[in-house]
Amino acid sequence: MKNSNLKRKAIFLDRDGVINHDPGDYTRSLAEFNVLPTVYEALKALQESGYLLILITNQGGIAKGQYTHQAVDQIHGAFRQECRSRDIEITDVFYSPHHPDYGESLSRKPGSLMIERACAKHQIDPSLSWMVGDKPRDIEAGNSAGVAGILIPVNGDLLQLVPALAKAPSGENQQMPRSNGTI
Repeated sequence: MKNSNLKRKAIFLDRDGVINHDPGDYTRSLAEFNVLPTVYEALKALQESGYLLILITNQGGIAKGQYTHQAVDQIHGAFRQECRSRDIEITDVFYSPHHPDYGESLSRKPGSLMIERACAKHQIDPSLSWMVGDKPRDIEAGNSAGVAGILIPVNGDLLQLVPALAKAPSGENQQMPRSNGTI
């Protein structure tokens, strides 16, 4: 029972609309990647609560030819570097370059394969972890991997979630109230 030794906990985070401003279609380049105002403070607090921080993101624009793997890697590299400069470690990034209009993939959310891979690679206990997303498919992906989810509004305030995320999941999903528009 190798899994009985899993003790690490993680916050799995969707990217567009949770970490950076979701413009409504795609974030195609680093120039379009605008981190939301409270993200760094929230990530620092979650890390200090003992969580690994892992991005789990669909990047279907690659399949559609809207942008490239290199553009996604540049965005993720710059974000991770900025996090490191603030003493925040993004443990890993998993993304699916697929889109259902161009073929099926088990890795694309609402599939749970990216989360399952992260749990295996980093010895994460899903029952101690959270999936934070702005779409029901994010929460469904987490649930399929045994991870409780919190649904937040698109471009919501991640810092408001820190008190709830600092507690161990009860196994039930939660929903953050709609933003009061202060962001």
